[in-house]
Amino acid sequence: MSVVTAGAAKKPTDMHTGKSYKITDFLFWTRRRIYILILLNTIPLVLYQLLGWKWIAVPWVVVALLGTATAFIVGFKNTQTYNRTDDGHVIWAHISNLSKAWGLMCRDYFKDADFVKELLNRHFAWLTVLRYNMREIRVWEVADAGYNAEYQRYYRIPERQTDLETTLAKYLPAAELSAISRSHNMATQLLALQSKAIKNAFDVQEIVPLQYLEMQRTLNNLVSQQGHCESLKNTPYPRQYAIINNIFVHMFCFLLPFGLLREFDKLNDSVSGIMKGHMIWLLIPFSAIISWLYTTLEQVGESTENPFEGSANDVPISQICNAIEIDIREMLGETELPAPILPQHDILV
Repeated sequence: MSVVTAGAAKKPTDMHTGKSYKITDFLFWTRRRIYILILLNTIPLVLYQLLGWKWIAVPWVVVALLGTATAFIVGFKNTQTYNRTDDGHVIWAHISNLSKAWGLMCRDYFKDADFVKELLNRHFAWLTVLRYNMREIRVWEVADAGYNAEYQRYYRIPERQTDLETTLAKYLPAAELSAISRSHNMATQLLALQSKAIKNAFDVQEIVPLQYLEMQRTLNNLVSQQGHCESLKNTPYPRQYAIINNIFVHMFCFLLPFGLLREFDKLNDSVSGIMKGHMIWLLIPFSAIISWLYTTLEQVGESTENPFEGSANDVPISQICNAIEIDIREMLGETELPAPILPQHDILV
C-alpha cells in the first residue's frame, strides 16, 4: 500500500534518465553471476557426459515445477520492491510541492526580508538533513555491494562528497547549527524551530490567524512526509520474503542443468553430421541464459527495494532538493543560483 495517495503529485523521474539501459550494461552488471552460472552448468555436464554418471539427471518435471514456483516468487518480490520505489517517488513529489508552497507563503506573508530569508534557509537546511539521512547506509542495503559499487564510477553521490555540517553551514548561523547538531533527529528539530518562528510572528501579529493556520498545516504535512521517508528508509523489504526468494532462485539455478541433461541428450537422435553426439554440450549456454534471466530479475528487485540508498535506480533526492532551492530562490528574485544537478552518464542523483 502506498504511504500517500498515488497520483496526488507529479513524480520525479528515476535516477536513470536515458531511453533504456543497454544490454551491455546489464551484462557488465551481472557478469559475476554469469561466470558462476557457466561453472554450475559445466560441472554436471562433465560428470554426466565424460564420467558417465547418468544417474545424476533429475526428471525435468521436478525442475519445471520449481521454476514455475520461482517465477511467481520473483515476480511477487519485484512488484513489492517497485511499490517501495514508487512510494519514494510520491513522497518526494509531495515534499517538492509543499516546499514551493512554503516558499510562496514566506515570501507573501512577511514584509521582513531577513525573516523570510531565515525561514527559507532553515527549510533548505531541513531538506539537506533529510537527504543526508536518507543516504545513510543500512545493513540490508546493497548500493555498496560489489556489482553496484563498481557502477558508481559512472556517477557521484553528493552526500558522500561533502560532509553534512559543511553543507549546513551555508544555511544556518553557527549557534543554531551547534544547537541542532546535538539533537537526535536534526530534521525534526529544524521543523520545530520553524514552528516556533512563525508562532512568534503570529504573537506579534505579523500574520493573521488564517495565514498562521495555513503555515502550520504545511509544517504538519512536512512532518508527515519526513515520517514517511524515515519509515521507508528504516523498514526493509521483509527479510522472510527476501530469503525465500533467494533460496528458490539459487535452488532452481542449481537444479536446472541436472533437469536438462536428458533433454539435450535426446537431441542427438534427431541430428546428423558433425553435431551428432555433441548436442548435449548446448546445455551450457542455454541453461546459463535461462538461469541468468532468473538471477537478473532477482538482482533488479534487490536494487529497487531501497529507493534512497544511492544506486542508479533510486529516487533522485539530491536533484530534487537542488531543484527546489533553485525554484524558491528564483521566487525571491535572486540571480545567484546553485548550479543545477545534471545527469552523469544518464544517471541522475
